[in-house]
Amino acid sequence: MTTSNLQAAFNEVVHRVRSATVHVYDRRGRGSGVVWADGLIVSNAHVVREPYPTIETAAGTARGRLIARDDRRDLAAIHVDLRGLGVRAADLRDAATLRAGEFVLAVGNPLGLSGAVASGMLRSAGRRFVVSDVRLAPGNSGGPLTDAAGRVVGINSMVHGASAYAVPSEAVRAFLEEEGFVWRAA
Repeated sequence: MTTSNLQAAFNEVVHRVRSATVHVYDRRGRGSGVVWADGLIVSNAHVVREPYPTIETAAGTARGRLIARDDRRDLAAIHVDLRGLGVRAADLRDAATLRAGEFVLAVGNPLGLSGAVASGMLRSAGRRFVVSDVRLAPGNSGGPLTDAAGRVVGINSMVHGASAYAVPSEAVRAFLEEEGFVWRAA
């Protein structure tokens, strides 16, 4: 594969992940979210603190409705009409299938930069967290951590030292199923 082919493939992955990533905010919190399914955004509980957050994309904004929240897992589910907002549901992968050393990407809205991309290597994937060396900043919270193919393996949640922590996709699935949603792998 040539350098230009590799760059084109990487650009396509980033484009797909960006189209499944939204900006989520209310008066008390600001961050990112992932289009998990049609009409369903997943973010962090520490980002969504009010019942009616705003969902913003490059194509416009909509008012969402918080429908489920789990402070222990730091997850929130938001219902929103996504028609006309130019987004698509994320491709998903079980975090348990990850191996240390895999290339990972984070997309979000850190420090007001919409759709910013950061990359790094996976350190470990456990039941509670997916840990990487991706450099996250305020505003990445709630956004996707993906594998090299752009499949979401976690929801970025926090930084501790030089490590970024994401809630594994399986924990998101369990949260949504407990709230009555059905999750299907792509």
